[in-house]
Amino acid sequence: MSNGQYYVECQGNTSKSPDNERKSIVHKIVHALLPSSKSTQDADRSGSLSTCSGESVRLIFRGRCAQYAQFCVICASVWIVLFSVTGEQSLPGGNLFSLLVLFAGAVAGGHVFSLIHLPPLLGMLIVGGLLSNIPGVKVVGLGIDPKWSASLRKIALTVILLRAGLGLDPVALRKLSLTVFRVALIPCLFEVAANAVAARLLLDMPWDWAFMLGFALTAVSPAVVVPSLLTLSDAGYGLDKGIPTLVIAAATIDDVFNITGFGVLLGIVFSQGELALTIAKGPLEMLLGIVYGLVFGVFLWYFPSKDNDNVSFYRTVTLLGFGLVAVFGSSMIDLSGAGPLGCLTVGLVAAFGWRKQRQAGEKDQVAMASGVLWMLFQPFLFGLIGAAVKSEQIHDVRSLGLGTAVIAVGQSVRIGASVLSVLGTEFSTKERLFIAMARFPKATVQAAIGGLALDMALAGDNPEFVRLGTTVLTTAVLSIIITAPIGALAIALSGPRFLNKLDRKCTDLENSENTNHPENAAMLPSDSEQLVVTMETTH
Repeated sequence: MSNGQYYVECQGNTSKSPDNERKSIVHKIVHALLPSSKSTQDADRSGSLSTCSGESVRLIFRGRCAQYAQFCVICASVWIVLFSVTGEQSLPGGNLFSLLVLFAGAVAGGHVFSLIHLPPLLGMLIVGGLLSNIPGVKVVGLGIDPKWSASLRKIALTVILLRAGLGLDPVALRKLSLTVFRVALIPCLFEVAANAVAARLLLDMPWDWAFMLGFALTAVSPAVVVPSLLTLSDAGYGLDKGIPTLVIAAATIDDVFNITGFGVLLGIVFSQGELALTIAKGPLEMLLGIVYGLVFGVFLWYFPSKDNDNVSFYRTVTLLGFGLVAVFGSSMIDLSGAGPLGCLTVGLVAAFGWRKQRQAGEKDQVAMASGVLWMLFQPFLFGLIGAAVKSEQIHDVRSLGLGTAVIAVGQSVRIGASVLSVLGTEFSTKERLFIAMARFPKATVQAAIGGLALDMALAGDNPEFVRLGTTVLTTAVLSIIITAPIGALAIALSGPRFLNKLDRKCTDLENSENTNHPENAAMLPSDSEQLVVTMETTH
């Protein structure tokens, strides 16, 4: 294929804006995987399609109908290949069949939600939950191998953390370094205490179990927060004061702190391991993650060589490899908190060096490649998180209302503490409220650690520990169901209204209150708009 450009056109207005350039996940995946319809349109103009009688026949080769058909063909082709290789695993009830159905359903759910101006990840979460809980179709969710699910979630988390690291602003991070720790730790301490007190009073839990639940509920979900912030960042919102960088960095430290606290309480309750070593794991994981990111990030400045003809490809593969080693390797040596931080740091450091090597106006090919990877793994991440929430895990119906009350108390205290943590800074009142709301979603950590206490209790012979472990799991599941969709929606709707918008092309700062339709940030291009997607290819 020679050098050239592909164009995908929809008839109508030719105006483009950052908001209108945002497309649904189906739209992006199709155009990332398939050639555009330029050749079809040219053939139609030249009359080569004149043999097809009727406008309805020609319509199937155009617009959204063509995109839907192409996506179905891709899924069918993948299934045929999988079936020819694996046999029963690709039949209903098999692991690969369930993953493929989950992927297709999550893509469709995200697309439907984008059509009604809501974040696509909400649709993906809901589809995943339905496939694990609705009679007749929950065979899909039950057919997914837990090891495959955990591995795919880790891979997707690696991709989004690398993408976040590539997009972080090192200047803003250095300027806001003290604020990052304030935003990360002050709301955490307040929410943990509030959760523990509420659990003690409402759920009648001992203090050690109450604080364990408090740490489990406090951790922010990077799987929801990071992509939501990157979406706003890509549109220019909050870049003037480095708010996306602040929230993403604080969320990573937040998770390390809470996972460490949970592990400490788990060790106290079940008397496993040295307590001092368990307490020291938190700072050790942070130090190890930062050192790992610095060492291998600097390594990527020089290897592969920038003189290589395919340097962008090798940089992408090597960066992804280092990220996967950080996430999977840290879990293997029981220092799981170091992995996400190392992954974020290696992307940040590598991008800092690569940015200096790029020529003015040169595109960031590694960032573009990471964007394509995220398009493919995003449905897996949110679909599998939704599928991890099973109604069978909610054993005690009475605890549902009390658990919801505990979550409400903790979240209310967190929002207030988040606003207090940024007092005295240059942020406006609206920006402080946004920072508080951006720390609302729970999902990834709760899905990972929510059942650990119950698993350990079931291994023993203490019925009271089993009851308490069940309460921890039930409340963790509730926190995902309640906070993940509400938090994602709050970020998507409040960002364009509360943050300033930086026009990347004109470097003009315009207040988002003057935007006519800020809610259009998640819309598909309508039929009256023209969208031109340009893809340069070089072989």
